[in-house]
Amino acid sequence: MASNWKKLGSGSLLLNTANLFTIGRILVTPVFLWSVYSYFAPGEVIDWYLLLAFIVISATDGIDGAIARKSNTVTTLGKLLDPIADKVLIGGTFIVLSILNVLPWWVTGAILVREIGMTAYRLIVVRNKIIPASNSGKLKTVFQSITLGWFISPLNSLLLNQGLDIGSGLIFGAVFLTWWSAIKYVRESI
Repeated sequence: MASNWKKLGSGSLLLNTANLFTIGRILVTPVFLWSVYSYFAPGEVIDWYLLLAFIVISATDGIDGAIARKSNTVTTLGKLLDPIADKVLIGGTFIVLSILNVLPWWVTGAILVREIGMTAYRLIVVRNKIIPASNSGKLKTVFQSITLGWFISPLNSLLLNQGLDIGSGLIFGAVFLTWWSAIKYVRESI
């Protein structure tokens, strides 16, 4: 009986190592978001620890996928949970940084509208068609993560950044790639 609930699809274990990494990422993200909200202090040492936590949590996205592909244990559950884990971490971090007045709300709004819209599009329009993650979608996620990492880190508070305004460049790049990948996804799904 126990083996029935653990099997899905072509015999892959439902709760395999890759899926456990993804579930772990989902479970640890609220703790991370609370930590950023509670302890973030622009330019302080604590921000390096928050950045390290963000990098570790973000890295599990690549680890779970690599494990699933290498061990041939890609599951429907993994395909469902992985983008949810990404959206919880990325979207949640954008929200917390906007609450803390580190990022403008228009940036968070633009990114969340796209993410919610694309999720609805996938559920309603292309629910019977599987479109794998595209390079533009992966690039978008990486660039959003770099942007968030920059704003979490103390680097954003350095005098050098004030002159170059690296943060604004990252913001505009993240918003552009977010919407560009959505347009590309819709075109590929038609």
